[in-house]
Amino acid sequence: MLLLCYPKCGTCQKAIKWLNENKITIDSRNIAIDNPSKEELASWIERSGLPVAKFFNTSGLIYKERNLKEKVKTAPDHELIDLLSENGMLVKRPLLVAEDFVLVGFKEEDWKKHLK
Repeated sequence: MLLLCYPKCGTCQKAIKWLNENKITIDSRNIAIDNPSKEELASWIERSGLPVAKFFNTSGLIYKERNLKEKVKTAPDHELIDLLSENGMLVKRPLLVAEDFVLVGFKEEDWKKHLK
């Protein structure tokens, strides 16, 4: 499994701690340094079953500075995926990518259901 995270993010730190406590091994990638590609994002979004809008870090500075709230509601998926691929800090994190599922954000109940 691959964990996309930002090391300074408190939620990412909680997720990593939870994974360690539950002895779940993952590969990790700093989303701020190594942005997900358009192809990766398209695949993960499809695999997640979630709308593209759920992949945006709506509490992030870049999201707010660029006033993306309305655009995320109206733009076509391919434009939104382009935006997400431009800057990893726009992507909601942590993002846990497994072969048969993708988890967006850290909700312990969801992670338990998929990982235990």
